[in-house]
Amino acid sequence: MSLATARSLLFAPGHEERKLQKALAAGADAVVADLEDAVPAGEKEAARAVARSVLEGRATRSLVAVRPNAVGTAHWEADLEAVSGLELDALVLPKATPEAVTALGPDGPPVIAIVETALGLRQAFETARLPRVAALVLGAVDLGAELGLEPRADGLEVLYARSQLVVDSAAAGIRSPFDLVHVDIRDDEGLEAEARLARSLGFRGKACIHPAQIEIVNRVFSPTEEEQERARRVIEAYEHALADGRGVVALDGEMIDLPVVERARRVLAETERSVSR
Repeated sequence: MSLATARSLLFAPGHEERKLQKALAAGADAVVADLEDAVPAGEKEAARAVARSVLEGRATRSLVAVRPNAVGTAHWEADLEAVSGLELDALVLPKATPEAVTALGPDGPPVIAIVETALGLRQAFETARLPRVAALVLGAVDLGAELGLEPRADGLEVLYARSQLVVDSAAAGIRSPFDLVHVDIRDDEGLEAEARLARSLGFRGKACIHPAQIEIVNRVFSPTEEEQERARRVIEAYEHALADGRGVVALDGEMIDLPVVERARRVLAETERSVSR
């Protein structure tokens, strides 16, 4: 598993050792020790110590990351100092903007940038183009509060933000973004519907806040057997057409050309990554 292929991004409070250890054993593609929103103001120092202790002795197949407090706050420099030297797979940056990423400096683990402010959304492409940035993730709760959005069952209130992150990630040449957190941890049906919508919009992963969400997220963002079989048939039909000197072929009534074939190849590539996990 690599950051480029991760589907589930599980956040766990950095000051609660039991929850952090549980998260590392939950089967998420990536686990984030959270030093920011999940940690009360009076527990920040304890969170740094607990997260460092747990991550130093980690024994997990999951990628490991840390979310420090936002750049410019009272805690961000101490957070970075506390986790320096750890073998992190990523640093998850809240309130991401190009200036915030630049403030981290050129060295260190790849950055997963949380786009959760109006300014961050306007500047998402510039953020995504920076050398350290490996992925974007939509922080819809904070963004919604700033914009005065009201949650809808169909997700239309964040459709613009979702689509912008997908376009900006592709234009910047980085992996597809991670979708927003589904905040109701008991709503499996809603989580699956939301994840399927996000996948259809171009997302290839989702942020999670409870281990129970991992199975659904990993499954939704992995190709089904039917999708795999269809992809193989598309590629086979196209290759036969090329051998006959044709660039287009019909398969089950659908015209197959190179863009359709490229989509099929992506499906098989995602299948291989899911199996290797």
